[in-house]
Amino acid sequence: MRRDIVVIGASAGGIDALKTLFAALPADFPASVFVVVHTSPEAPGLLAHILNHVGRLHATAVRTAERIESGNVYVACPDHHLIVEPGVVRATKGPKENRFRPAVDPLFRSAAQTYGPRVVGVVLTGALDDGSAGLWAVKHLGGTAVVQDPNDAFAPSMPRNALQRVEVDHCVPLAHMARLLVRLVQEPAAAPGEITVPRHIGIEVDIAKAENALHAGVLELGVASNFACPECHGVLRQLKEGKQIRFRCHTGHAYSPESLMADINEGIEEALWNAVRSVQESALLMQHLADHAATENGEAAAESLRMSADKAKKRAEVVRQAVLEHSTVGDIPGE
Repeated sequence: MRRDIVVIGASAGGIDALKTLFAALPADFPASVFVVVHTSPEAPGLLAHILNHVGRLHATAVRTAERIESGNVYVACPDHHLIVEPGVVRATKGPKENRFRPAVDPLFRSAAQTYGPRVVGVVLTGALDDGSAGLWAVKHLGGTAVVQDPNDAFAPSMPRNALQRVEVDHCVPLAHMARLLVRLVQEPAAAPGEITVPRHIGIEVDIAKAENALHAGVLELGVASNFACPECHGVLRQLKEGKQIRFRCHTGHAYSPESLMADINEGIEEALWNAVRSVQESALLMQHLADHAATENGEAAAESLRMSADKAKKRAEVVRQAVLEHSTVGDIPGE
């Protein structure tokens, strides 16, 4: 039994990193490779084309389902998770994880559940911490954990968080990554022994496959927290895996600590801008009423309204300054 399943996750700086990596992999690379890079739903989905242009392995964008073949590269399409099943890789519309679809964790988790010690998980450059939970699953189920050296990464947060939360087997700069992967896939995988897939991994894989989260067993995951899901406002359940905690709501959205903080910060900024708009609208209304009163009844009748409008403008400016300063108040650790 060889390590013949390689799963790779990246975010910011990931396209250039993957171009470098795949340009260095040989044409006879004896493993199947699966790739997730964070993209927006509106992205054109050109990653497979880019990898075909720079590398020797054939890359396919998975739009429905594809049979897994050795030496092929399978790439997640925009707005779809990439899920590995026995002999098949599938695109799904499961709930977002860590603010993204595709996300790295569902790919890693599903590969680990299906192929265990045969899996090599690779976390490359990226912001925040998607991939850490998935790499933990790879390692927990007997696979091999590989991380790009954060000092070598365009965005060090993803590899740095993975190093902090997972007992990684290899941490190397990008220039050494292809040579390491060639060696790993030529070596035999560890004997699986008595490895049991934890119930929560199966539940989370089923949710990523777009199964109803309640039917899949989401309420069995962790304990109810005091926090609401930024996506749907449902109660988040808190899970603990090794050194890390994570969150998932009853509709299926999943968050790492950093991704949850990022979404909360965005919500705070949106609320502050709404407050600015509301106060400015009240100032504009009072100014308009003051002008109307001055026209109809003279300036004396308008004076009180003008004073109230001036106070509202000052309040709006205070809130506006709070918005402008919010980015320094809510910085994300490790970003």
